[in-house]
Amino acid sequence: MNGKQLKGLVNVGMTYVFLALASGVFYREFTRYYDYTGETDLSIIHVHLMVLGFFAYMMFLAFSLNTNLLEIKKFKIFRKIYNVGLIMMIATIFAKGVMQVKGMTLSKAITASISGVSGISHSILTASFILFFLALKEMKVYRDGAETKTTLL
Repeated sequence: MNGKQLKGLVNVGMTYVFLALASGVFYREFTRYYDYTGETDLSIIHVHLMVLGFFAYMMFLAFSLNTNLLEIKKFKIFRKIYNVGLIMMIATIFAKGVMQVKGMTLSKAITASISGVSGISHSILTASFILFFLALKEMKVYRDGAETKTTLL
């Protein structure tokens, strides 16, 4: 277990929690500024960042404490792909939410583009989760300093 890698998981999780908190403040203040009381996608960014960002990274940290998860190549690739997909998804939700609050009328092309990027981000997240489960299958658990092969899947 590498302390630097564990610290990296904590740092990414901390970044996501700060983004989640900032998105909640942005949602409240942005809708207040525009005197907007309707439904908007901005309201779900906070929860998405908290669960898929912070809580997920704390789960990865817990899995890493007594395992070789951080050494598995599939997990390293998963983390990169996962973060790209999550950031893309949050960006599309943010863009759509801002446009909803501002009351912007969008062309069919722009609406299709946002939907397309959102779909791609969900596909990226799906691919990353497949890698995550494949990494879990390779994971070794350490108990009392001894390595034991534990099959999770």
